[in-house]
Amino acid sequence: MLGLSQVRIKRLFAYSTISHLGFILLALTINSIESIQAFIFYLMQYSISNLNAFIILISIGFSLFYYSNDTKEYQELAEKENSPIQLVSQLKGYFYINPALALSLTITIFSFVGIPPLIGFFAKQMVLSAALDSGYVFIALVAILTSVVSAVYYLNIIKQIFFDQPDYKINQDMVNLSLHANIEKVNSFNVGSEKLTVKVDNIVLSSPLTLTISFLSLIIVIFMFIPEE
Repeated sequence: MLGLSQVRIKRLFAYSTISHLGFILLALTINSIESIQAFIFYLMQYSISNLNAFIILISIGFSLFYYSNDTKEYQELAEKENSPIQLVSQLKGYFYINPALALSLTITIFSFVGIPPLIGFFAKQMVLSAALDSGYVFIALVAILTSVVSAVYYLNIIKQIFFDQPDYKINQDMVNLSLHANIEKVNSFNVGSEKLTVKVDNIVLSSPLTLTISFLSLIIVIFMFIPEE
């Protein structure tokens, strides 16, 4: 319930972990073959989704290097230098800045909620199915209720990403900034160098980050074609 009033994005993920831990402990409590399979699968899929969510947040921070946020709420943060992304409100209108990262984060959040046919849905369905088969009807209803509560603050994040206007403005100090570099070419035929000029708005995320996010997001989505443990 505390997640409903939380404005810090990383603390919000921490509160959501409490909810997911409830599902994991429910699977352990039942102590049947089906529930142990559900426990292992839930642990695996949540690790994948959570890892993807935090990598995306880091990437969003990198992608906002070109922009400045002058909102009073962000400027008053004592630890604003520790991480580029601190508040849920910083994701306002992010879809208009980087649609690919926004969609990847949305897929991950929908998996947290348990929206079919993403991998998170199958994990929750397996745990609840094991609980009902063992007669744990009341606790299964409590688990469903907590999922509904957590869905409220998850969907609030998505609402801000897609339906609110961004507070970010291009940093005027970087509009005309150019970065210069020399590329050294060495091969069996000749040795030389090439001068390269890069504008700040041409800088993109590194290949390891983009490949990792793409791979994890595809696992979350494509699991619907092989919905087995």
